Amino acid sequence: MLAQTYEQGSTNFANPKKYDANSTTRILFIFDDSFSMFGKWGNGTKIDVSKKLMGEFLDSLQKTPKLQLALRCYGHQTPFRPNRNCQDSKLEVPFDSAFTNCKKIKDRINRLQPTGTTPIAYSLGESANDFPPCDNCRNIVILITDGIEECDGDPCAVSLALQKKGVFLRPFIIGVGLDIQFADVFGCMGKFYDVSNEANFKQVMKLVFIEALSQTTVQVNLLDTYKKPSETDVTMTFYNQKTEGVKYNYLHTLNHRGNPDTLVLDPDITYKMVVHTIPPQVKENIILQKGKHNIIPLDAPQGYLSLQTEGPIVYKSLQCIVRKGGQENTLNVQDFGTTEKYITGKYDLEILSLPRIKLSNIEIKQSSTNLIKIPSAGTLSINKGGLGYGSVYLENGKKIEWVCNLIEGQQAEVFYLQPGNYRVEFRLKTQLESEKTVEKKFTIESNKTTAISLF
Repeated sequence: MLAQTYEQGSTNFANPKKYDANSTTRILFIFDDSFSMFGKWGNGTKIDVSKKLMGEFLDSLQKTPKLQLALRCYGHQTPFRPNRNCQDSKLEVPFDSAFTNCKKIKDRINRLQPTGTTPIAYSLGESANDFPPCDNCRNIVILITDGIEECDGDPCAVSLALQKKGVFLRPFIIGVGLDIQFADVFGCMGKFYDVSNEANFKQVMKLVFIEALSQTTVQVNLLDTYKKPSETDVTMTFYNQKTEGVKYNYLHTLNHRGNPDTLVLDPDITYKMVVHTIPPQVKENIILQKGKHNIIPLDAPQGYLSLQTEGPIVYKSLQCIVRKGGQENTLNVQDFGTTEKYITGKYDLEILSLPRIKLSNIEIKQSSTNLIKIPSAGTLSINKGGLGYGSVYLENGKKIEWVCNLIEGQQAEVFYLQPGNYRVEFRLKTQLESEKTVEKKFTIESNKTTAISLF
């Protein structure tokens, strides 16, 4: 029977670096050589059986490309009695290629003699210095132990902290002849395998190795209205669902065959994916199958909104607030003279002209462009004849609607207004009677200048 595995539902982390198909996998073996490894296991002692099985396993790795190995041991330098040495941990074989290091690690393990205690937390902490800087490496820790922490350290806290910093991915812990009650103790550190006999040890090592080296690929299908993966050229953010931390950012691409591009993601994370369309599209609780090609479908049908004026844009800047139909939240502020992509559906527009123009239920359809045109503005030039207070109003049938206020501290102003009939109301600061209000009516035409004097 294959060894049982245990994982706690605690937070998972991953190296935040982006791995690609050319990444190197680095495996650091942390090998228990504490005094308890002299214990009986199967047909021999734990240490002798572990040396034999580790040697066979290392022989099988020697020709593996893009693989580097290293060995750290603990409990092998200082006798258990009279006093424990809780810093008895050492990097015995630094990282090098599997071709070079398989024999070195095997030889070093065969010379080990169990003597000391079990400083797991300290060893994990020290392992942070065992991985030389590398921009494109997947760092893996495989801990082989027959006992739990004996030095009052907190292996779980150390492991999680180092995963958070991106030092290594979630470790694999192989328990050699351990009581099943310790499953939860190690489950918080990483992925724990309970090995009960020699046969299980071989199977577990093979399984761990496959998981460590297997590349998990992902294809994100951004589906249009017809459920075809034709949408592209938008940024995707992959979050760790549990920690909410950003892990990857990619700009979605279709390859030369017109298919969504393939990504290499770490499989040990439950992802939340946000595709930054307008509005964003979200998919949560994404679990990847390790060593396989995963397809993530997401509905993201899009069309276009184009904002134009019927003539030249006389405004220094004319913008439009875009909201989802019937909602108050602003999705985007789009400049006139531009075309922007939106998820299909109905939208409300508020054009920041003078006066403002509000349009409701503007529909965006798949791969189509909805062109919104407004008249070109005209120019209003006002000479006030002095400082004072006033406002511009639009004549709308029997009502007048406020458009904007005049600036109190300026004697002359220029406004860009939509075509229509207007009036201005103004009173000089020095005039303290309402009856001294000056009123002027005027008409604005596109691309023409209207000048008025208020004295």
